[in-house]
Amino acid sequence: MKVRRTSFGGVRLKERLERIPAQRRLPLAVYAVTQLIFLFWWAAFYPGGMSYDSVSYVWHVTTDHWMSNHSVAYDALVWLSLQGTGDLAILTFLQSVAMAATLAYVAGTLRKFGVPGKWGAAAAIACAAVPSIGSFVIFVWKDVPFVIGAVLVFGAAGRLVARRMRGMESVHDKAFRNEIAVLFLGFLAMGLFRNNGLLVAVLAVPVMLIVLPRMRRAVLVATVVPTLISGLMNVAVYPALGVTTPTKDQVYAMNYADIAVVYGKYPQTFTKADTELMAKVAPLSHWSGRAANCYNADWAMRPPMDRPAAAKYNTELIDLWTRVLKRTPDQMISARLCRSHIAWSPFPGPADKAGNTLVSWPSVPKNLFGWADWNPEMRDSPYRSVLQIRPVNDQLHDIAFFTWKASKTPQLEWLLFRGAIWCYAAYAVLLVFARRHRSWAPLGLMAVPLALQLTVVAANPAPLARYMFAPMFLGILTLPLIAERLRHAKRQRDAVRTEASDPVGESEDASKGESEDVSPTDRDRQTEPVT
Repeated sequence: MKVRRTSFGGVRLKERLERIPAQRRLPLAVYAVTQLIFLFWWAAFYPGGMSYDSVSYVWHVTTDHWMSNHSVAYDALVWLSLQGTGDLAILTFLQSVAMAATLAYVAGTLRKFGVPGKWGAAAAIACAAVPSIGSFVIFVWKDVPFVIGAVLVFGAAGRLVARRMRGMESVHDKAFRNEIAVLFLGFLAMGLFRNNGLLVAVLAVPVMLIVLPRMRRAVLVATVVPTLISGLMNVAVYPALGVTTPTKDQVYAMNYADIAVVYGKYPQTFTKADTELMAKVAPLSHWSGRAANCYNADWAMRPPMDRPAAAKYNTELIDLWTRVLKRTPDQMISARLCRSHIAWSPFPGPADKAGNTLVSWPSVPKNLFGWADWNPEMRDSPYRSVLQIRPVNDQLHDIAFFTWKASKTPQLEWLLFRGAIWCYAAYAVLLVFARRHRSWAPLGLMAVPLALQLTVVAANPAPLARYMFAPMFLGILTLPLIAERLRHAKRQRDAVRTEASDPVGESEDASKGESEDVSPTDRDRQTEPVT
């Protein structure tokens, strides 16, 4: 009797799996596998990886120091997690759920381009398994939901591009509305969870409007409205709720660093009035010394820089920055490119100038990254015990930490911790894909990684690896498009063999239809006359 029940249960399970529509099986499989991998990282580094910023969030929400120098939306999530559970684990767990679901969504997007399911699944699983970005998903960091938003935008944009390649850009059905809604949600997440996130939408939308001409109105709604919402929250809503706005020396720190870099190289271009103003904020030896390091703006803002004085004379300093830009634009641009080399260079800068790739380890020092040394509120905080790694299993932690440290091998840094190489890989794949299909539409997928790259170039304080983790995800997820070309070549070879074995005419089976994952332009070629 027991055997029969077991057999019956097995049959029922098989029947239930078979009832799942074929187009949903791939996303469900990808979600299940990636979620399992994320659970490994989550359990090993429970309640989640942390950094200096993680402690900042807890300080903000537990001591009534809410401020918008970081994401207020993410602070709210930290507050909800602490208030609801007394810990941060539920927040990091939900981050893993959201990322696993997003990767499953993108795997479904790749299928619409004719990519074999196993290739799309492999790319999504790689994103979860690679230690640098897989473990990043369970960090207590505003950058995690920002990256989830970027991957979501990539997936939605891909579906719109595939729609155009099928000649369905004028069909605004339920699926189209869902794609626009996901695009909207992704851009909104990017705007809410990073202060410069709205710039990504501003830079991405021109490319999308060019390649999606008959969807422009919907695309504008999905990009402009989230940008306006996130901007309104920062400018009006947060201040009205009593959230402290960043001080001027925090907002314009990179402008001060630009001045220092140019002064360190060409002090003769500065007038007496210029140097007198600079001396009110810091000794000239500082401006031409440590502050002149182009790789890291933090060096400029450290003592003896008088930050309250910088905020006081901020208007005059910004006027000076404008004059320096007009006098020596080449040096000002050089300073920005040097500081943002994490965005465009596959290789790190000099370590003695903090130009090396800056990576946060999934561990927490006893002094809470220095917070406990100078801040009594955090030194004696009842939440201090929460801000520690407490793995579910010590052996699991040892395996995960060893794997993560092994990924820090210097010779692999360009591949595992720097997003620039993945941007270039994505561009190359998309250009080849567009050329093969004789369509500009696939270049719409370049909009997001390109916008992310340009955003970091425009304003970046230091070579922090996490600023380019989103392009790493997108680069890996773009690679399966290569498999579509391989699959097309295999179909052509199979067709030749079929014709050779059936010289009378096409076989009956070949006329019954084609699979769902045939690439858009291949389907069009089969229904349109050869020109």
